[in-house]
Amino acid sequence: MKVLGACPLDCPDACAWVVDVQDGRATGLRGNREHPVTRGALCVKVNRYLDQVHSPERLTRPLRRVGRKGEGRFEPITWDEALDEIATRLTGILAEYGGEAVWPFHGTGSLGYIQGLEGFSGRRFFNALGASLHDPTICSVAGSTGLKYTLGTAGGMDPEQLAQSRLILLWGTNPLSSGHHVWKFIQDSGAYTVAIDPVRTRTAERCDEHLAPLPGTDAALALGLMHVIVGLGAEDTEFLETHTEGWPEFRERIAQYPPERVAEITGLPVERIVTLGERIARTRPTAIRASQGMQRHAGGGMALRTLACLPGVTGDWAIPGGGLHYSTSGHFRLDTPALMRFDLLPHPVRTLSMTRMGEVLLDTDGPPVKALFVIAANPVGSNPDQRRVIEGLSREDLFTVVLEHFPTDTVDYADIVLPATMQPEHLDVLAAYGNLYLVWNEPAVTPPGECLPTTETFRRLARRLRLTEPALYESDVDLANQLLKQYDVDRLRADGFLKIDPSPVPVDKLRFVSDRAARAGHDPLAGYTPPSDPGDGLVLISAASHYFLNTSFGVDPELRRRAGEPTVTIHPRDAAARGIADGDPVTVRNDRGSFEAVADVSDRVRPGVAATTKGRWAKHSGGSTVNATVAERDSDFGGGAVFHDNRVSITPRR
Repeated sequence: MKVLGACPLDCPDACAWVVDVQDGRATGLRGNREHPVTRGALCVKVNRYLDQVHSPERLTRPLRRVGRKGEGRFEPITWDEALDEIATRLTGILAEYGGEAVWPFHGTGSLGYIQGLEGFSGRRFFNALGASLHDPTICSVAGSTGLKYTLGTAGGMDPEQLAQSRLILLWGTNPLSSGHHVWKFIQDSGAYTVAIDPVRTRTAERCDEHLAPLPGTDAALALGLMHVIVGLGAEDTEFLETHTEGWPEFRERIAQYPPERVAEITGLPVERIVTLGERIARTRPTAIRASQGMQRHAGGGMALRTLACLPGVTGDWAIPGGGLHYSTSGHFRLDTPALMRFDLLPHPVRTLSMTRMGEVLLDTDGPPVKALFVIAANPVGSNPDQRRVIEGLSREDLFTVVLEHFPTDTVDYADIVLPATMQPEHLDVLAAYGNLYLVWNEPAVTPPGECLPTTETFRRLARRLRLTEPALYESDVDLANQLLKQYDVDRLRADGFLKIDPSPVPVDKLRFVSDRAARAGHDPLAGYTPPSDPGDGLVLISAASHYFLNTSFGVDPELRRRAGEPTVTIHPRDAAARGIADGDPVTVRNDRGSFEAVADVSDRVRPGVAATTKGRWAKHSGGSTVNATVAERDSDFGGGAVFHDNRVSITPRR
């Protein structure tokens, strides 16, 4: 039997896959050849997904903590015992502190609308309790907010149109390691490709040209390129007059960023800025593909906002194969209010920021968080300021329930662990943020042991609390139908995927000056906001690994073997100044924390920059990871994280 499904992981591609089932067991997994983006191929990580499903480390029974928090010592219990204990603890917390003392903390371990983050699985249950809302600020919110200020939407060009481009700027993105299917459209185009990235990544090595600006200076570079374009008289005056607001003011701002000034800000040679600006000026269509990494700093939202202005100056927004692709999420017409039912809230409630977990658990009052549900998340491994997160999770008065597949670093701090199903074992719906396809995931096999879908876990917990709202007990198919009421669900379920009609290309009115930004207290004019880590030392980039996806594959011994031990790449000049040789063990630290790594001395990074990768578990990495050094600070727009606005010292460990 072959069952159609979809990858749930935090990647733009949302690959369609086919599960081979024999005698009730998933025996094979491959990309769906019929899907125009997946084209039969999965990534190096997801190719091993069934190893995860069948892993001996899989959690298959409810567990109760028997040791101290952090020790990871548990005893198996029944589902009845687990539900009784959760219901008893919740009843007491609700009576004493109210519903806002409950925080459902959703992560990006699943982007499913039924079982995962995108639909805030279980949100109906938490609304009925009056629980705090969860703001998933860890990934893309700064850039999405910036794009909305400029375009009115975060939905940009259809990435399949990259096949029509003549010049492609891969700006702060490494698709050959993260979301690789877009590379096929880039190859199909035959376009001249330019990687703009502080690190010479796998993708940069395959491009025609690579520019390595200092981290966080992308908006200044964009302004410098526009300065060159305007200086050549190559701006599209008809587009500017018809489809934009605030061009005279923005033109004055562009004039403040000549290539010489931009060279000082970005650390790039003047001639490289001028040459690329001239190439953009004479090449139509030009496309920009940016991803989430480049907006994880103090000026990240402004960076995407200003980047979206560049194809407005050139008129590329009006040309197939031109424009900017950051996320396609804004194009999907999904009825998430009907799915989440915020009308069930008994009164307005507060919103808690995902990336401020340490602060929320340790410092927030009125009321304090007393019950934490961690769903498809591993904040010890993924959140900023690892030390403070661990300190918060160590509170003995915090009742923590973790729904998980494996004994992660976060599981070690749980009071109750509930075994969750994995993708071949439940129904789900995915909407890609890197293409325009909905994907249906049909359950292929029976879950192992006592694993339950997240939806069923909260249905059972609602019954245990004797909640009477009928919406809390609707089936997964009912939920999917409500979400997808504007689409042909029968066709989607039969074919496994469905391409949506995109929203109109956002060229009707591009706003160089944004009243919306002004009302939020920001500069109404697109521009440049510099990084702001007050520390000294090297700027540390912690990008996606080729072998891990966030921390989802940190349990896989083969992928850990391929990834090798933690490394930090440092330029030969910076290494020599610190007495570091290639292969030396080093300590990377700042006043927030430290982690241990091996030095990779290479010119793949520019001077002043160091690079490592995220995704490792602390318990496999000496007790801490790169996130021990990252601050709990907000980016400029939307409260996004600042993983790449991070200065560190690197010293030999001898």
